[in-house]
Order: sequence, then C-alpha cells, then structure tokens
Amino acid sequence: MSDFEPGGPQKDKRKPKNNGPQFPFGGPKLPDFKPFGGWKFSIVYILILIIGMSLFNYVFLNRVNPTVDFSEFKTKIASGEIKRVELSDSYFTGYTTPRREIAPRPSVRAPYMSVPEAVYRTVPINDPEIIKLMDEKNVAYYAVSREGSTVLNIIFSWVLPIAFFVFIWRFLMKRLGNMGGNVLSVGQNRAVIVAEGDIVTRFVDVAGVDEAKDELVEVVDFLKNPKKYTDIGGKIPKGVLLVGPPGTGKTLLARAVAGEARVPFFRMSGADFVEMFVGVGAARVRDLFKQARDKAPCIIFIDELDAIGKSRINNIAGGNDEREQTLNQLLVEMDGFDATSGLIILAATNRPDVLDPALLRPGRFDRQVLVDRPDLKGREEILRIHSKAVKLGNVDLGAVARGTSGFVGADLANIVNEAALLAVRGGRQQVSQKDFEEAIEKTVAGLQKKNRIISGEERRIVAFHETGHALVAAFTPGSDPVQKISIIPRGFGALGYTLQMPIEDRYLMTEEELLGKIDVLMGGRAAEELVFGKISTGAANDLTKATDIARRMITDYGMSSRFKNVALTQRGNSMMGIHNQEPILHREYSEATQQYIDEEIAHIVEKEYALVKNLLGRNLELLGRIASLLLEKESLDEGEFKSQIGDALVKDTSVSLSHG
Repeated sequence: MSDFEPGGPQKDKRKPKNNGPQFPFGGPKLPDFKPFGGWKFSIVYILILIIGMSLFNYVFLNRVNPTVDFSEFKTKIASGEIKRVELSDSYFTGYTTPRREIAPRPSVRAPYMSVPEAVYRTVPINDPEIIKLMDEKNVAYYAVSREGSTVLNIIFSWVLPIAFFVFIWRFLMKRLGNMGGNVLSVGQNRAVIVAEGDIVTRFVDVAGVDEAKDELVEVVDFLKNPKKYTDIGGKIPKGVLLVGPPGTGKTLLARAVAGEARVPFFRMSGADFVEMFVGVGAARVRDLFKQARDKAPCIIFIDELDAIGKSRINNIAGGNDEREQTLNQLLVEMDGFDATSGLIILAATNRPDVLDPALLRPGRFDRQVLVDRPDLKGREEILRIHSKAVKLGNVDLGAVARGTSGFVGADLANIVNEAALLAVRGGRQQVSQKDFEEAIEKTVAGLQKKNRIISGEERRIVAFHETGHALVAAFTPGSDPVQKISIIPRGFGALGYTLQMPIEDRYLMTEEELLGKIDVLMGGRAAEELVFGKISTGAANDLTKATDIARRMITDYGMSSRFKNVALTQRGNSMMGIHNQEPILHREYSEATQQYIDEEIAHIVEKEYALVKNLLGRNLELLGRIASLLLEKESLDEGEFKSQIGDALVKDTSVSLSHG
C-alpha cells in the first residue's frame, strides 16, 4: 500500500519511550550499551591493526642479519669461529657462542659472557660436505622453523583467509535470503512483527472513512474487553476483511487498530507466502499462526490477500499448485484456533471478486468492511490532516476538496505534497490556493509541456476545439461548471484541455445528464467542423468516451427504445471502484441484438452531434471571440470564461433541453 493514506502521515509525532533494546513482546528492559565507547565498526580499524602487527613483527620478532657467502660460512666453521648452526629451509644461521652459554633471558647478565655473540647467515646449498665438516669441528647443528611461525604469517595464512570466507558466506546467505532462496529458512514466515506499544498510529490519524472506522472500533473493544462479549454468549469475529480501491487507507486502518488495542501486530503480504519451492507457503502459514498463538492476544494483518486467496473454481488445469496449498493451509488455520484466544486476522484486498468463497464464509472472515472513496467532507478532513505540517497561506481547503471529486487519500496526499513543491519552486514561503489548483491540474491532466513546438494552424484548431467543449458545457443544464480552459500541452499527447469541477458528489445520473455528457464530449469536433470545414484526430479520446456512455445506456442502464428496462450484459467488477478500467464483459445476446446495439449507439451519438453543432452554430461569433482570447492568453480561468459568455448563456439553454 502507498505511504499516502487517508488520515495523514504514517508516523505520529508522539515518540515512544526509549528504554533500550525492546523485546518483541515484553521482557526485561536492558540499559543502553555502546561497545568501545560508541565507536562504529569499520574495516579501517582492521587494516590499521594488521599494519601495526606487521611492523611489530618486522622490528622486534624478525631481526634480519646480513648474509655471507656459503664458502665464507664454511670457512668460519672450519676455523672454529662458528660454534653452532641453526638449519632452516630459508637460511643457515651460525653463532660464535655455544648453545649452553646463552643466558635464559636477555635481561639477565651472565658473568661468563665476556665477548658479544656474532651471527652469520647464508643461503643453504645442497652440499653434503658441510654436515661432515660440522661433525669434525664439533659444531652443534639443529633444525628450526622460526620464519614459518611469525605473527604475520599466521595472520596471512590463517586469520585473513578464514575471515574472507566467513564474509563471503554471510554476504551470499543474506542475498539468497532476500531472494527467497535460503533453503535454511524457507519454512519461516516473513511477517514484520511490531511489539506492543510500538505502533503510534491511532484512529484520530484516520479520516474520510468514518463508517469503516466505526466497525473497527468494535474490533478493538473485542481485544480489550473480550469477557464483555463472551459473558452474553457472543463470539468474537475471527477475521475482518477490508475491501476497497487502492489508496483508500486499508493498511493505515489496520495499523490504527493495532495501535488502539496495544497488542502485538504481525504484518505480512500475501505474496510473501508463495515461493518457488513446493510446500513453503503452507509451512510459512503454519509458522505464522504458531507464533501468533504464543503471543495472543494479537493481530495478524495480511495485505493483498488476493495474492494467495484466489478462487480455486477457475483453476482450469485442476492441479494442486503451490498457491492452492497455501490457501488450503490458511483455511485450516483459520478454523483451528479458538475465538476466545484473542487472535484476530485482518486482511486487505482491492479484488474481492477473485477471492475464494470458502475464504469469505462466516467463521473465517466474519466481517467485511468497505473502505470506500471519501466524500466531500471526508476529503476536506484528509486534506487538513495532510497539511498540518505544511505552511499554508490563504487557502480554502473546502474548495480544494470540491475540485477533487473521486480522489482517494493517496491522491489527496500527493496533491498537498505537489502544492508544497510548487510553492518552493516559485520561491514562496507559504502554499497558496493557486499552488493547489496547479497541483490538481498536474494530477488530472499531466505535466505542462511548454517547450513543445506546435504550428500556428494546430494551435487555432486546439483553441476552437477546447472552446467548443467549454461552451457546450456552459449551455448544458446539470453539467459540471468549467473551471479552466488551456491550450498548453500536458501529459501524453494532450494538446489542450477543458477542466470541469463538480459542485457536489454525484452517485446517480439521469438519462438527460448522460446525454449532456455526450454533448460536451462532441463539442470539440463540432467546433472544428463549423470553423474549419474539416475534422482532425484531436477528438479521438472524446469519441471513445462518448461511445462508451452510449453503449452503457443501452446495455447496462436499459435506456433504449427496444430493450427498455433490460440489462443486456453482465459486467464483472474488475477493480473495486475503478471506473476507468474496462470490466469483464459477458455477452449474452444474439448477433441481431449486437447489430441493433451498434446502430443505436451510432444513432444516439449522431443525434447529439447534430444538436451540439446547431448550438455552436447559433453562437459562432462567441465561439470565435473566446477562441481568440484563448490563443492570446493560452489559458482562461472560470471568471474570465464567464465574463465572455455574458447574456448568451440564457438565450440558448433550450437547445440542450431538446434531448429525446
């Protein structure tokens, strides 16, 4: 879920008390402890330690004497100057004093050491005569391995290689664990466990979804006072399913429930259960519920439940795949725990139509809570929460809420943030109403593209096209008022736009209002044909929307002469509350009916196009005047547009009332 949720930021300004390391679900509080005085571990310290030990070994443990020729070394043995010899793989070392005359410690002064000891070194040569020579001269010789036992050799031969392989092993295990390939922990759940009291989100941080919040307040009471319900014979609901469009605040509501109840909170996404290994998802479900039972009372929150809860009826292959095993285990676990244990499952999805019926039956998810798009009052409350940390000037948040009909909490949070960024970009210290209006336009129509080069002829076509939309909207009763007309390119391929803002939220539309929407959509092409005598491709998106409205009037709303009050199709709701997504269409009528639908659509659109063309033909002089002003200013706001219309608005309203 997005971080922009209705009800404000995820983080609360209330800071939890710092009592040192926190155990997940209680336990002793340990004092703060900072090893090495708070130093941070760094590889630089290891390098400094290695260099220091190397220098120590070089200076104190490995005093190197100059070497002599092998022949000279033999001569000194023959002359009796060398009394003993140390033999190693690298050097032969000769000493001028016998072994028994060496003092046990350098600090002890032996009275019999009258002359200092001399040391000679030479590189060994495969000469068997030297052994005979040392035997003849009674020279003590013995083998040593001093060079191989230095501290530096130990570090480079043992410590560093072992440390290197340990580092590589930990790095690889961490990467494999992130990719889900760590076979040592595939059966462990990946839930994010939040300890009791660590969640600072409360119901006051949530706005715009009052009905859903009221339902969840009772869930909190279940966890706090279960005896009140069990004494009367009631059972605590095992599961609560939050259903609604993306961005409406389902995850935020779940966090608020855990914060209000002050119980441990297990958060996990539905996709975290499914892995490439067979049986891993079921094992993780078992492990999750086992931990939750040990920490009860607690809340398990499964986000995006449709990732593992898809219906098994539509499984054409009929196989028992990994997702189905995970779902079966989830169903068993939800049936297996006692309702009085204080374990409640919260889940969220925006695709309730694809969930398995066994998952939605009472006894598993007993309660389904709709988290819908906020209304006008809810949008204003959400804007106030999100703008608490923003420096506002003279801003009417009620007007902003009226201009954002259909927006969810994530959209509203984005608008507040965009308005703040626009204020900073303009060098202002406070966010103004104009910044909010520009943020809404940026969200609805896209980013301005002032650098796009458009020819003069194309600019004239776009200006008359957008003016046609605006004039028809002004002359159509019940149409949303025009807030802005612009010929500045925005978004992907939009050379201009006419922005209409509803006065209030609408949930029902009459046949006349639907035909009025078709009129407004056809106004752009009608203006082009009247002024230039030809049409362009600029009305492609308008024609698509107008055709869809006409088709729905016939097939869905029963507004046709032949099939009055009859729904010809069954449309599956593909995304809950998302109207700009094409739903699943099930055709249940004949080819003759399809031919009638096509002809009726063409008839409706052509009839409305003729009405619109007649309307604009009566106001051709007004159309040209507003289009010329639009070419000059590039954009007109609501006040400028209304001042240009004047008394013409009253004269031609009868044209748009002749529908049917």
